[in-house]
Amino acid sequence: MLQAHLGEVAALTTAICWTLTAVCFESAGKKVGSLAVNLIRLIMAFAFLGIYTSFTRGMFLPLDAAGETWLWLFLSGMIGFVIGDLFLFQAYVEIGSRISLLIMSAVPPITAITGYFLMGERITLLAAAGMLVTISGIALVILSRSGDDKKVKLSHPAKGLIYAFIGALGQAFGLVFSKLGMGSYNPFAATQIRVMAAIIGFTAVITFSKNWGKLGTAIKDRKAMKFIGLGSFFGPFLGVSFSLMAVQYTATGIVSTITSISPILIIPASILVFKEKVLRKEILGAIISITGVTLLFI
Repeated sequence: MLQAHLGEVAALTTAICWTLTAVCFESAGKKVGSLAVNLIRLIMAFAFLGIYTSFTRGMFLPLDAAGETWLWLFLSGMIGFVIGDLFLFQAYVEIGSRISLLIMSAVPPITAITGYFLMGERITLLAAAGMLVTISGIALVILSRSGDDKKVKLSHPAKGLIYAFIGALGQAFGLVFSKLGMGSYNPFAATQIRVMAAIIGFTAVITFSKNWGKLGTAIKDRKAMKFIGLGSFFGPFLGVSFSLMAVQYTATGIVSTITSISPILIIPASILVFKEKVLRKEILGAIISITGVTLLFI
């Protein structure tokens, strides 16, 4: 029974991992900055993956991957991890992980549109309606009317919202390139290739922005390092690997639908961990967005 639904179970595990890692990285990012968090968590994830594949595949590095696999997964790592996560992690700092994850529910519609233009995949009328519903749910949360002139305005800082949307674009394109490059290749080894690309990318970003001093400060912060360690284990190690496993065993649409429940899962964590006041319209917006994602893949 479990074997028959392995893809769905992997997708649900991914959603839980995304929720845990978002909480951890928001906490760490607010203490030591998003750039330091990104590079440290990738180095930790690389070690986790290497140790795991040493036991399961008999090799620390993915040396058995074909050249084409390396190319697509390397590009996926640069786009998804470097560009996507660079902006997503800063969005965690600017607007919090809860609103950032809600905006990330736009990833499935963006992925569907990308698939339409790059791979000729069909978009049905119901799927198009699902996209509109998803965007409506996001709009309900990030837009509000002022009390005096009833003008529509953003209810959260524009910079943080833009960062989150760029993060969503990076994640969507990264997923498409992962699908193109992975095929039947081992998902944990595939993730390691993506992580290697991201380490190179973030090393270049930190060097260019002259932020190596912040990295040293972060390493000395024991509390931040605990959060980064936990986030690395549940995020780029377990979360990404299970997401790639999920798309191997079931349809990408099903995976996107199940993993999109993170904006709902993170609400209790936001209340308990960050003591946030969650508005009813924000809960409703998250539910509407997930409903839209579901319609997209029916």
